[in-house]
Amino acid sequence: MIKRLVLLASMAVLVFSSSAVSADEPEELVVFTAASLTGAFSEIAEMYEDETGIKVVSNFDGSQALRTQIEHGAYADVFASANNKQMNALKDLGLMNNSSVSIFTRNKLSLIIPKDNPAEISNLRDIVKPGVKIVIGTKDVPVGDYALQIIDKLGNDSAYGPEYKEKVLANIISQETNVNYVVTKIALGEADVGFAYVSDVTLELSSRVSQIEIPDEYNIIAEYPIGITTESRYAAEALDFINLVKSEEGRAVLERYGFSPVLDSVAASEVSGTTEEPMAAA
Repeated sequence: MIKRLVLLASMAVLVFSSSAVSADEPEELVVFTAASLTGAFSEIAEMYEDETGIKVVSNFDGSQALRTQIEHGAYADVFASANNKQMNALKDLGLMNNSSVSIFTRNKLSLIIPKDNPAEISNLRDIVKPGVKIVIGTKDVPVGDYALQIIDKLGNDSAYGPEYKEKVLANIISQETNVNYVVTKIALGEADVGFAYVSDVTLELSSRVSQIEIPDEYNIIAEYPIGITTESRYAAEALDFINLVKSEEGRAVLERYGFSPVLDSVAASEVSGTTEEPMAAA
């Protein structure tokens, strides 16, 4: 009788322990991701799911919108931003695990135009022509902030002059809350030119959208930080996801989408509060 009770007690402990372990194992990981990373992170999420069996729930939006959602209590395990500003805002509020935050990739901007190019845009000077319809991001979304910095640089260069900036700003017909909306308007022919990331013109879009390079002296390095939120219940799994993003396989995906992944030694450094610098030869 005693042996039977001991056996039943042991079985109860085993069942309880198993239940406790399974309760700690996530069924899904929630990743808040800048809209410009949609293609690359969709692929990386599939890789993570295949390797771990854990579903990745992705929320793609403008970095400023994602930051606001987290500030207002939205749950996320990982946050990947298109600039340091939004990440640093969350760090300052104690909403990020600061030691987990690092730069994992870089990007830069280009002009994008519809394939049929009705406004006959071929360079930066053409966008000041009367009637040209320009679309950019809002000043709060990284791609919009970067575009305004580029326009400022051009206006401060004697080769273009202050009137250039005024004319460009006068031609802006729309400011979008994430870069995907900018690209969509150009692809649909609703505007003549937009400021978007080099990575945004994917193979899928190349039949409808063309790019015009912005010279490096006027361009901006867009640095993308990633980190684990302090509210994450699955920090170990979140770290595994980040390590996959920064792995050789993850960097290969990012490169295919037009990003410039940083080396591990650089990515390991914590995000600073400095602003982005002009794009050097990259």
